[in-house]
Amino acid sequence: METKIINVEEIDEAAKLLQAGELVAFPTETVYGLGADALNREAVSQVYQAKGRPSDNPLIVHVADFAQVQEFVKEIPQAAKTLVEKFWPGPLTLIFNVKVGSLPSEVTGGLTTAAFRMPNNEVTLELIKKSGTVLVGPSANTSGKPSPTTAQHVFHDLNGKIAGIVDDGQTRIGVESTVLDLSVEGVATILRPGAITQEMLLDVVPGVSLDKHLVSEEEAPKAPGMKYTHYSPNAEVYMINEENTDWQEAIDWAKKQNLTVGLLADRSITDKFGKEVDATYELTNFHNVYSASQNLFAGLRALDEKQPKIAVIFTETFDSHGLGSAYMNRLQKASGQKYFKK
Repeated sequence: METKIINVEEIDEAAKLLQAGELVAFPTETVYGLGADALNREAVSQVYQAKGRPSDNPLIVHVADFAQVQEFVKEIPQAAKTLVEKFWPGPLTLIFNVKVGSLPSEVTGGLTTAAFRMPNNEVTLELIKKSGTVLVGPSANTSGKPSPTTAQHVFHDLNGKIAGIVDDGQTRIGVESTVLDLSVEGVATILRPGAITQEMLLDVVPGVSLDKHLVSEEEAPKAPGMKYTHYSPNAEVYMINEENTDWQEAIDWAKKQNLTVGLLADRSITDKFGKEVDATYELTNFHNVYSASQNLFAGLRALDEKQPKIAVIFTETFDSHGLGSAYMNRLQKASGQKYFKK
């Protein structure tokens, strides 16, 4: 199969491919998603095959309007309606109990719940409408690897495995959506942090909590991105906590081990230590968490493609509040929770 890069003006072609049961990657404001007709079991099964993804991992259903959600969900709490009014379209995924048999088990991962979101990307909203169905949309990458934030990232991972990729440039946010579980009456739990932060959700739904449980490889997750390790490049990733160590000590340690080193950090750090390492990627400037989140996956991918191969990547950390919570959630899983220590 030849994977075609599809321009945004060619949405009709992408919609026809989806209607025919093919896989088409699409842009969102967070990362690129791997689209398939959510009601077509065979097409959804191909998503797992293309990604090399465990079939117990549930998929997010992408919709173009809230009415589509109501077709599948048993009961929608008032809190959910308020959240939708405030945050949709946007980077917020909501988990509900669904009607028995309304969605294939390949979508729900065999659970009685399903996740829904309306992406804030006009191209993809139009694609969903033209396809005439709702779409699954896990990140369009090889399972477990850094998520794609450009069409080129998708092509690198899935060329020859999917029919097409709708190219709408780099994504704006760079980390996946917040996943909020509303399936338990009176309880709202964040299963995956994202750009819609806990603080923002608390303004709408008091009592929202953050689930910090790390799902092992043997456990079935309730939402995507909950595994203990995820988003990982081939190189070993170490987080640098500057309260306990510094960049120079980490670089000196790696050199003593004869390891090739990449730095994924603020411009001030890459400028200072760039000549001492094998490769650098400017994550941000002035330690800005918004640009760091947008560039995290792209940076991990870029350093992983360097020649000679990078053995270790030292990466900047941020405080875990606001968007920093989403950034650190992804980085901790990419590094397997590893900090460099003296």
